[in-house]
Amino acid sequence: MRSGNSKKKGKKLEKKPEGFKANFLKSYREAREKMWQRKRARVRLHQSFKRSYREDYVRKLSVPGLLHHAGDTFAVIFKNWKLFVPLMIFAVVFNILLVGLMSEDTYVQFQKTLEETNANMARGEMGNFAKSGLLLVSTVTTGGLSGGRGEAQTIFAVMSFLLIWLVTIYLLRFRMAGKKVKLRDGLYNACAPLISTFVVFVVAFIQALPIFVVIFTYSAAVQTDFLSTPFYALVYFIFAAAMLLLSGYLLSSTLMALVAVTAPGLYPVTALKTASDLMAGRRMRFIVRIIFMLLVLVVVWVVVMLPLMTIDLWLKGLIDWLNGVPFVPVLLLTMTSFTFIYVAAYLYLYYRRVLAYEDDK
Repeated sequence: MRSGNSKKKGKKLEKKPEGFKANFLKSYREAREKMWQRKRARVRLHQSFKRSYREDYVRKLSVPGLLHHAGDTFAVIFKNWKLFVPLMIFAVVFNILLVGLMSEDTYVQFQKTLEETNANMARGEMGNFAKSGLLLVSTVTTGGLSGGRGEAQTIFAVMSFLLIWLVTIYLLRFRMAGKKVKLRDGLYNACAPLISTFVVFVVAFIQALPIFVVIFTYSAAVQTDFLSTPFYALVYFIFAAAMLLLSGYLLSSTLMALVAVTAPGLYPVTALKTASDLMAGRRMRFIVRIIFMLLVLVVVWVVVMLPLMTIDLWLKGLIDWLNGVPFVPVLLLTMTSFTFIYVAAYLYLYYRRVLAYEDDK
């Protein structure tokens, strides 16, 4: 009888639930282990309070050279021109309808200012080619868009360029996978990660604030002659260099996150962490590649826009009724759309190559 009672008591003790403290400690240990597993999975090239050597933080990467990469991007865009030319036309029409086009009066005002400057010049007259260069510099910052944009128009402009970004990457992802895709597929389906992309874009904007601080402080320093003193100029140069390096370091991985977040089902924080791991030890090479991309785009703008603006000046000097035709603003908006397509394709091709590279770390 006693043995039967003892067995029943043992079973009752086994079935007795654990206390709150035991459950809490168990959950805490499991959560801590998961957290450390996630940290171990991240790429860590430096350790706190420990000296880092070059072989510890330099990661190998086999990708095409700068010229080859830029040429490949042009080749991909031109090969799929049936997709990207309609996309540029759609972007131009979308911006004209919802954002607005730069007024022809604004462009004519730039011309009049140049004519007055030309009349006041002591030596000779400025040629149409030189005028076109100055007009290009004066109008390129508008991108062919309306100069006096309101808040709603600014939001539409940002959303339109985010749409170009998403559609371009969507089309390239399918085309490089060997699948047939149409522009309407991109327009209908590419906007799924729009909110995630916008969140990463806001992060990139915050990380670019040091650059804006440098721009504002530089204009204030020039107006107040702060840089006239050599010591103050040196201090400001160190400050500006530190701010630019900080933004460059942060944006180098966020630009990759803008590409990574377009993958289906990827959350913004996960995209930022993934891009940070991909760029760890490779940031400087990526920044050099971005600078080279900007130089290529400057050359393209000069080669394409200068002759067209020169022809525009020449024709409007001969035919008066052409002065009201917004030829140059439409061209500027088209080139701006092409620039966004090129940047998206350039970064996507680099992202694919970095992702496909098998790294030991």
